[in-house]
Amino acid sequence: MSKYGKEIAIGGVPVILLFLAFVGVNVLPIMFALAIGGVLFYMIRMRDGVSGGMDRKRQMKPKAPSYMTFDDIGGQDRAKHELKEALDFLIRHEDIKKFGIRPLKGILLTGPPGTGKTLMAKAAAHYTNSVFVSAAGSEFVEMYVGVGASRIRDMFKEARMRAQKENKESAIIFIDEIDVIGGKREGGQHREYDQTLNQLLTEMDGMHSGEAPRVLIIAATNRKEMLDSALLRPGRFDRHITVDLPDKKGRLHILNIHSANKPLADEVSLDKIAEETFHFSGAQLESVMNEAAIYAMRESSENVEQKHLSLAIDKVMMGEKADRETTKEERERVAYHELGHAIVAEAVKPGTVSQVALSPRGQALGYVRHNPQQDQYLYTKPYLEQHIMISLGGAVAEEMFYGNRSTGSRNDFEQALNMVGNMIDCGLTSLGIVDRNLVTKEELMKENAKIMDELTGRTRELLQRFRPVFLQSLDILIREEVLSGEQFRSLLAELNKQTA
Repeated sequence: MSKYGKEIAIGGVPVILLFLAFVGVNVLPIMFALAIGGVLFYMIRMRDGVSGGMDRKRQMKPKAPSYMTFDDIGGQDRAKHELKEALDFLIRHEDIKKFGIRPLKGILLTGPPGTGKTLMAKAAAHYTNSVFVSAAGSEFVEMYVGVGASRIRDMFKEARMRAQKENKESAIIFIDEIDVIGGKREGGQHREYDQTLNQLLTEMDGMHSGEAPRVLIIAATNRKEMLDSALLRPGRFDRHITVDLPDKKGRLHILNIHSANKPLADEVSLDKIAEETFHFSGAQLESVMNEAAIYAMRESSENVEQKHLSLAIDKVMMGEKADRETTKEERERVAYHELGHAIVAEAVKPGTVSQVALSPRGQALGYVRHNPQQDQYLYTKPYLEQHIMISLGGAVAEEMFYGNRSTGSRNDFEQALNMVGNMIDCGLTSLGIVDRNLVTKEELMKENAKIMDELTGRTRELLQRFRPVFLQSLDILIREEVLSGEQFRSLLAELNKQTA
């Protein structure tokens, strides 16, 4: 009956209804009742079979222990030190009891994507010899009310049961992208997310540090400002650790880790790659090493060479080379545009141009890759003005040779306007220290136009002095599509000798 029940029902019910209608019975109420019963039966089956069944499947499926260690994570020395100090509270519980220290219940890892927050949570489980239970915020979001809260309860229960089963004194629960369920509660609306968040808060309040096994929650997000204040208060997520983008030393450490299993050529300089990858995350650096190995394999090369790493940086930054065909006039205009950027960059910050390329990548028809000499986090007015001039160099070069601009300067203008806005917000303009919201739009536009006009004029004067460099570099760039920083600087040096 269970095997053929569906077929019998599909075939028999319509026949019975037709017979009842034939003998004069009103079948509409019966059909209505059957429809309601079918919908309720389907919803119960879906709730038990999908949500409940998946929960049981997830609980029954064994999870492999974490073998990630802090030594496997590069570029986060400060964050690792701070996290280890917090984890010591979990390990040295007797010393904590002696000094009367309240143990931590939760640690919040914040920072940009790809910086290693998930890896640090796994390493924390290995460091403390704890059971590791992980979940993503989206796993608690369902169309049925109460499912998310139920899964929160099950997760805490599973962590304690696994710790007891494996004879471990502690368990770490990791919730990735916690902003999905931990967002700010606004107004009087009652949402499913609020029930899930309330259950999480209740479970954290019910955690007692003296009980074994001890449970620690680690959560990760790149949108800390969206989290509810009830989550962030002391007694819940006590420690907020920023896992930021690595500096040059950290980038070199990450590159060394990901190059350990790759055959690098002798001339490869990872220190130079670390310089050229300013503001790259750990995930991007791993992608650079992987793409470089792919380029080497594509060329049937025995080793990964410096040129492969350079191509990999371009791909990670700009995307793969595009197949778009451009006209001769467009190629020349793009060449003048990119040379304008490069000339201004070398004039105001010598030695920073790494490559001038005419090959399309992503949405760009050409690009200039800059090589920052050192990481910098504080910007002065002259520094910002120099970078605005670099952004304006392409459009000014087009005006010099064609008398007009093109749509290719859109992103350059956006960058320049953002830097002008930063100058206004930081009090680096003639407006002085002001609140942007208290200044009229006309005053802001007037100040913005004043700065842009002044820097455009300075950029035009600078490029006019280097006009012969455009003519000397244009043919090489169009023919070879790539002009290295060394080639470009040699052309500038020859011009300086001729004009001296």
